[in-house]
Amino acid sequence: MPNKHTFDIKPIRKLIDEINPGGSSIDPFANKQKIATITNDLDPQFKTDYNLEALDFMKTVNTEVIDFVLFDPPYSPRQVSEVYKSFGKTVSMETTQSSYWAILKDEIQRVLKPGGKVISFGWNSNGVGKTRGFRIDRILIVAHGGNHNDTICTVETKLQSRLKRTKLSLCADGEK
Repeated sequence: MPNKHTFDIKPIRKLIDEINPGGSSIDPFANKQKIATITNDLDPQFKTDYNLEALDFMKTVNTEVIDFVLFDPPYSPRQVSEVYKSFGKTVSMETTQSSYWAILKDEIQRVLKPGGKVISFGWNSNGVGKTRGFRIDRILIVAHGGNHNDTICTVETKLQSRLKRTKLSLCADGEK
């Protein structure tokens, strides 16, 4: 069954345990989970390392120092409302626009080391994306039955350094 504690779902937890390379890891939406070495959740009831907005948390992390990212944000405006309404946060244009999620994915690209792994969870397999220099290694679809949406887990590897990607992009545009 679907569960707001995604990582308690057995096949998902098994995937995380198989993929996690060890080393430094972050979870910007940790909830009660303590899988990552550095955890964050906006809700202060969870004893995470940080209680910041996810984007503010990501900006505290240095560039290319993380080996593994768990990216499990609330999937829908309804979930954003359910998760954060109890302490004054509501669904806003900012949190429902794709640009907000794109900025978070840009931050994942920035903080992850080349060769680092990210697992994204949601209702699609977009992950962080090829345009940010990631390769999809594996997709796990967890069917919850009935009228429940499946959970799609996308495992990706960052292929190269952010700096190297910038230089390659400049060269591709004809600049040296």
